[in-house]
Order: sequence, then structure tokens, then C-alpha cells
Amino acid sequence: MVTYVITGGTGKTGKTLALQLLQNGNKVRVVCRDAARAAELKQKGAEVFAGDNLDEKFLNNVFMGADAVYVVLPIDMQAVDYTATQVAHATAIKNAVVNQGIKFVVTLSSVGAHLDKGTGVILGLHKLEELFNEIPNINVRHLRATYFMENTLTQIQAIKNKGVMAGPENGHQKFALVAAKDISQVAYNNLHALDFKGKSVQYVLGERDLSYNEIAEVYGRAIGNPNLKYYQVGKDDFFSTMTQMGASRNAASKFYEFTQLINQGKVPGFYSRTKENSTPTSIEEFANSVFKSAFEGQ
Repeated sequence: MVTYVITGGTGKTGKTLALQLLQNGNKVRVVCRDAARAAELKQKGAEVFAGDNLDEKFLNNVFMGADAVYVVLPIDMQAVDYTATQVAHATAIKNAVVNQGIKFVVTLSSVGAHLDKGTGVILGLHKLEELFNEIPNINVRHLRATYFMENTLTQIQAIKNKGVMAGPENGHQKFALVAAKDISQVAYNNLHALDFKGKSVQYVLGERDLSYNEIAEVYGRAIGNPNLKYYQVGKDDFFSTMTQMGASRNAASKFYEFTQLINQGKVPGFYSRTKENSTPTSIEEFANSVFKSAFEGQ
């Protein structure tokens, strides 16, 4: 029996991945910050470890005797230095992997992680890849996923309060979006097979590239508002909204920096779409299931 460790085990990709591994008879250890959120996983047979990813002693205990690890860095919107916090988490996880002699690692990275500057929230994932690529005699697969469809759920409040979708992205600029469940499936395929060797990258790009104007049109139809529009907001309005939501100034600036890469049309240049790296869930399917349910409060 293979033993897997899933960091971010209650998150958008980790929980679905853990459930699928459990369903197929594997031993699964879930790392999370709040054990209560992992109740379903525990009921399904997962071992739940609640603790801090920065605590190497904690991680060494969790990783002991494991065969493979799925690495997801936590999002800390209150971090004084967003990138430094990402690197600290990545370093602690890397050290535990090395100490426990784990031979297979799948990381959740991002499109744009090949760049070493100017990528905002993605920069820490570039450093994550570097850290794990430094480990000798280990097999690492970096999943360079694109913008989560689930990120658009934050638009629900704007739609209900103001009747529009809004954000710092240019409404006409297309970029790739992917459903979290599709990332989980790609991670599962890799972890179930454990047939990847050395250090490698796999892109996970969703069904097609879309603009926010197109997303608004699809979402409007799904929620019975065919006239729903998207409006681009300025930097000051974006920062004001983010800080009102509890984000630090640094975290807000990192997110804004990445949106500017979208606005400059650079993001599609970070990847080459193929049949193999295009995943099945369309924005229409997501709109009529996840988005509609969340909008209706189900």
C-alpha cells in the first residue's frame, strides 16, 4: 500500500485529490491548519495532521515513512512579505522531504513560474520549483496550472451588491482558466502511477482561453442575468477592496502585479496549449454548477 501526504489537504485541489486516493485504497495523510475542516476526510479514512507548515519537526513526523507528497503552498493574504512567506513554507517542506527520503513529489505551481522576476504572486512558486529541483535523486513533477475558475467566485458579492463583475484585469484580454477538480485529477494521475522521473513540468490549462467579458456573458446566462457586464477597476480601487478584505499591502501588490501581466497580453505566451494539457471542464459547466450554486447560496 502506497502512503501519500497531501499538504493543503482541505484546499481546492487537495481535498478532492485526497478523497480520490482514499477511494482507491491508498493510505493518505492530510496536512491542514484546522482539523475540523478535515472531518469528512478523517471519516473516509485519512490520517489528519493539523499544524503549521513552517514547523519542520511537525512536518518530519507527518512525512515519516511516506512514499509521495503533494505540495501546495498556503495563501497568506496578511503576509508582510508574500513571496518570502511562500519561500519559507517551501523550504520547510523541502527539508522534511529530504530528511525523510521521499522519492516522489508533485507540486502545485503556476504558469509563469519559469520567470524569476516581475510575476507577483507567482514568484514564490518559481522559487518553490528551484528548491525542489536542487534535491538529488528525487522525482518531481511541477504542475504549472493556470488561473483557477474558483477565483471568480469572489465576483458574487460585486454582482449582488452592484449588479456587475469587476476587477483589475482588462475585460478583453484572454487567458487560460482551469477548474480545481481538473488539477486534482492531473495530480491524481501522476501520484497513482508514480511513473515520472527526474525533474519535469506539466501544464494544466483548462478547456480554453477566455476574457472576463466572455466569462461575464456565460455567468449572466447561468444566473438569469443576460445583461451582466464586467468592468475594469483602477489600481487604487483594487487596493482599497483588497485591504478591506484583510489583505496586506504587499499581498495586494503581488496580486496586482500578476494581473498586469494578463493586461499586457503576456500570459498566453507562458504556455503552448495542446490536447494533452487542456482539461475537460468548460466555463459553461462551471457556471451552471459551481458558480450558480454559490450565487444562489446552496
